[in-house]
Amino acid sequence: MWIRTETQADHTAINQVIAAAFADQEGSGRTEQRIVEALRADNALSLSLVADIDGRIAGHVAFSPVRIGNGSERWYGLGPVSVTPADQQHGVGSALIRAGLSELAERGALGCVVLGEPEYYQRFGFRHMPGLRFGDVPPEYFQALAFGDGVAEGEVMYHASFTAP
Repeated sequence: MWIRTETQADHTAINQVIAAAFADQEGSGRTEQRIVEALRADNALSLSLVADIDGRIAGHVAFSPVRIGNGSERWYGLGPVSVTPADQQHGVGSALIRAGLSELAERGALGCVVLGEPEYYQRFGFRHMPGLRFGDVPPEYFQALAFGDGVAEGEVMYHASFTAP
């Protein structure tokens, strides 16, 4: 498996991976596809990595900038993360997330937030930070990972692509 930055030639395969990964969810992955496409179109897809296994795209992860109420900058949001059903439970998603977090830290990011299953994301170092909020989402499902001693506080706002119809 090779984790690499997406290329324009990967866009169709990425959409297919997202659709397959979210096929059982409401919207069959169309919401997640739309988010990635909109982030890309707005140049807000800060980091987009694919898992390439023998020339086929098996997974994808997106990172985009977030705004935080206290004005903290260089924070990012993780997601969506997509892995084809046949490749799930084989470490593809974990490899994508770890590679992305490492790259963000190398680029000087101060931290990353994620909305998702607490037990899954805690393995990467994400924790609930009492000073960070995201709407009325239960706090345990909104977690953050600070790179270094950075402290951020306030309401977190994702790019408009996450709420556009």
